[in-house]
Amino acid sequence: MSVRIVLLVTSPRLPAGLLTAEAWDTVRAHPVYTGAESTQTAALRAAGVPVTVLDTDAQGFLDVIAGQAAAVWLAGPHGDLSFARQLGLRLVREPGLAELEQMYGSWDPPGARLLDAVEVMDRLVSPGGDPWKRQQNHQTLAPYLLEESYEAYDAIIGGDLGALREELGDVLLQVVLHARLAEERAESDRWSIDDVAGDLVDKMIRRNPHVFAGERVADIEEITANWERIKREEKARDSVLDGIALSQPALALAAKILHRVERAGVEVPLPDGDDLGGLLLRVVAEARAAGLDAEAELRAAALAFADAVRAAEKAGRPG
Repeated sequence: MSVRIVLLVTSPRLPAGLLTAEAWDTVRAHPVYTGAESTQTAALRAAGVPVTVLDTDAQGFLDVIAGQAAAVWLAGPHGDLSFARQLGLRLVREPGLAELEQMYGSWDPPGARLLDAVEVMDRLVSPGGDPWKRQQNHQTLAPYLLEESYEAYDAIIGGDLGALREELGDVLLQVVLHARLAEERAESDRWSIDDVAGDLVDKMIRRNPHVFAGERVADIEEITANWERIKREEKARDSVLDGIALSQPALALAAKILHRVERAGVEVPLPDGDDLGGLLLRVVAEARAAGLDAEAELRAAALAFADAVRAAEKAGRPG
C-alpha cells in the first residue's frame, strides 16, 4: 500500500505553532516525525500533538512508516532540503512506495529577511563577532553611510537596477549596524532597530491621512501641502531653513535653501559682488528659475569632461 507523506514546511520567522488550519488538521490526523527538536515540535506537543524525532535518513524514515496510511515529516527551520531531496530521489526510483506532497504550514511574511539581517548583525556586533564592527561608533561610520548612499545614487543615475539592489543592501547594512550599536549605549539614550522602524511606521501613517485616516484630497499638490503642514506641526522650528541637511554638497544645499525661501515667500536679495561664492549662488538661482538642477548639471558636465580626459590620454598613448 502506498503511503501518503506530507512534507510540512513552516516559516522559522513566525511564532511556533502559528499554522494554517489545513496544517493543524493534518498534524492532528496523522503521525508526525521530524529530524530534531525545535520550537515547532514543542508547540505541537503543547497542543497535544505527538511528535517523534528520528535520527535517520530518507530510507530509514520510509522503513519506519511502512504500512501506515499517511505520515507527516515536519521540516526543520531550514527546510530539511537534503532530506527532502533524498526522499524525492528515492521515490523517483520506486514511485509505488509513497505519494509525496509538500504543504506550507506558514509562510514568510513580506520583509521576513529583514529579521535575518538584524539577527546576523547582532551576531557580528556581539562578543565573539567581528572585531572591526564592534570597534565602530556612529561618528566613525558616518563617512560610509554617505559613500554607500552615493553609490546607490550612481546606480539610479546609471539605470543599473542590479547594482541598485546591491547598493541599497549596503545602505541597509549601515542602518542596521547603527541601530545595533545604539543598543550598546547608556539606558538614557539607548534605542534599537525596532525603535527606528516603529518611528518610521508612525510617521508614514501620520503624514498620509489620505491613505490611513480617510482624509479627502484633490490632487498631488494637496497631498504635498498636507505633508508639509503635518511636518511643521510635528517639529517646532524657528526658521524655514530648519531641518535642511547642512552637510550635503554645496550646490544641492544652495538649491534647497533657495527652494525653502521661495516656498515660504521670504524676500531676501541674493548677494552682490564678484566673490566666487556669491556668483555660484546666483548661478544656482538662475538654474532653478530655468527649471534645472544645478547639482545634476555640474555633475553631468564634470563626467563629460572626465570622458574627454580619458579620450585624450588614450589618444596620447603609443599604439
